[in-house]
Amino acid sequence: MGFGFCGKIIRVDLSKSKVNVDSLGETIFRDYLSGSGIAAKILSQEYDNSFDPFDANSPIVFMAGLLTGTPVPAACKASFCARSPQTEIWDEATVGGYWGAELKFTGHDGIVVTGRAEKPVYLWIDDDEIYIKSAQSIWGLDTYFTTNKLLEATDSKARVACIGQAGENLCRMASVMIDGRESRAAARGGLGAAMGSKMLKAIVVRGSKRPSVKEKEKLLQSIRKTLPFLKENTVALSKFGTANGMFAVVEPIGDLPIKNFIEGKWEEGAKKTTGETLIKRFFTRDYGCFGCPIRCGKVIKLSRKGDQEEELHAPEYESNAALGALCLNDNLEAISEANDWCNRYGLDTISTGVTIAFAIEAYEKNLLTISDTNGIELIWGNSRAIVEIIHKIARREGIGDLLADGTCEAARRIGKNSGEFAIHVKGLELPMHDPRAFVSMALNYATANRGACHLDTLSYTFEKGPPVNGLPYDHSLSPHDIRGKAEITVKLQNYMACFNALGLCKFLFCGKIGPPQITEWLNLVTGWSVTPEELIKVGERLFNLKRIYNYKLGISRKDDFLPLRLLTLDRKGGGARGSLPHLGKMLGEYYSLRGWTEEGIPTREKLDDLGLK
Repeated sequence: MGFGFCGKIIRVDLSKSKVNVDSLGETIFRDYLSGSGIAAKILSQEYDNSFDPFDANSPIVFMAGLLTGTPVPAACKASFCARSPQTEIWDEATVGGYWGAELKFTGHDGIVVTGRAEKPVYLWIDDDEIYIKSAQSIWGLDTYFTTNKLLEATDSKARVACIGQAGENLCRMASVMIDGRESRAAARGGLGAAMGSKMLKAIVVRGSKRPSVKEKEKLLQSIRKTLPFLKENTVALSKFGTANGMFAVVEPIGDLPIKNFIEGKWEEGAKKTTGETLIKRFFTRDYGCFGCPIRCGKVIKLSRKGDQEEELHAPEYESNAALGALCLNDNLEAISEANDWCNRYGLDTISTGVTIAFAIEAYEKNLLTISDTNGIELIWGNSRAIVEIIHKIARREGIGDLLADGTCEAARRIGKNSGEFAIHVKGLELPMHDPRAFVSMALNYATANRGACHLDTLSYTFEKGPPVNGLPYDHSLSPHDIRGKAEITVKLQNYMACFNALGLCKFLFCGKIGPPQITEWLNLVTGWSVTPEELIKVGERLFNLKRIYNYKLGISRKDDFLPLRLLTLDRKGGGARGSLPHLGKMLGEYYSLRGWTEEGIPTREKLDDLGLK
């Protein structure tokens, strides 16, 4: 065991019911950190990535971050990585909660799963003891019941990562859920379906070994010094959660997607559904992930059809907007219920909301009929229809089978020009930040390695200011101006790649924690002497490694694109009125800054510079 890392990885072959533990030397952690970094190295260099995502030979890698489980604030993340069932390219779904830290406490940095079990199973990792156990009695249960049953069967203090019925039914936008009712989700790209294809219901972890820290007292002193600054910059997140007052902020500036990315204003709806309203009406208590001082998780109480009140995980901003504004649904109770069902079934709320909005527009354009929708009236703002469709998607019943694989596949099956309003990049639905509000997001969506992903840069946060220490930027921060946005995108993609590999929550970035502070904490944990510039260089290595993974699957400039609606349709209202991103100009500059060819392929010189073969 080193400082910060354990130096061990579990390899499980479900076809053979075999478990091995391999050692990892310090060099791989220096070069790739951990989390999605080491996962990318494993998937790129140890396995044939041409296998279909549902093939038994296609691996899934579960890796905790390098700093996960240490005293570093918000060092809680684990990355689940594989070839995506939804996009069939690189996928990483990074999740908070306590699971990643608990995995490190078992003395292991990660798990590589291959093969397919004949019958449903789960993994039970209890320190050095690793078991493949039958999951037949819990197959078919939702994620809440599954978690409770597994805690009863193993250890009440264990942590559970599991799939619900959506993953079992191979819905390609199925998520992996963490920590039961106080849910955290490894949501994007359909990794819940990847687990389902392997008949792997869950991974349960319980450990007693804390990661070693080289300079623990100095680390704690540094953290104590930084915490007031971090808390000062995350007050709204702590008080109201991720939805906080964002609707009141993002709707006027045009950042909030409305009516499947058509409309520019939704003032009254935004007021009804903002996180501040949610907290005032339904708040019960808050909770946080491992080691996090922000505690953005919120628990609410709702009544369902006259039943007793029930505690639910409050919808995050992305879930709230995708199941709300995007579908013109201003019913906060229905949004919360829809979010809860997605968590129970194990469905990505972003992809689910965008896919439902697509279906509503298809119905409006008479490309879907009332017969196609099983009698459900799919019209804008029909809150009950949204909940009903979620049930059908998770169960693959009727219209749900058409929608269960996401917007791109649904458009392919419907045809009739429906692809014109299928809002995705490389098969992954857009998150809830309209790129016409911050044109840097257009470039980020187009080039992010897993498809449309706001977390690859969080540039809309960066552009709102104030500046982040260690990320200098000389250009104007006008959100609609394309000048310098390629520079922002490259810098932030490299920095965010470090976050996923280190296991840090990106709300540290929202709290204006820059590379110098992250590097200081990394060095105090590991005993290394890394500079901020060297850390960012590692992030660049990781981003390029994932791009090469995708290049081998056919990804190039032709795929670095946005739906035409986002490049050509003026929203005709709100703060983004008249703003249309000029993606082509930004893309050429971006490739040049990256050291890639005009077709978006990393050059041999760039790969040599990064130490990649």
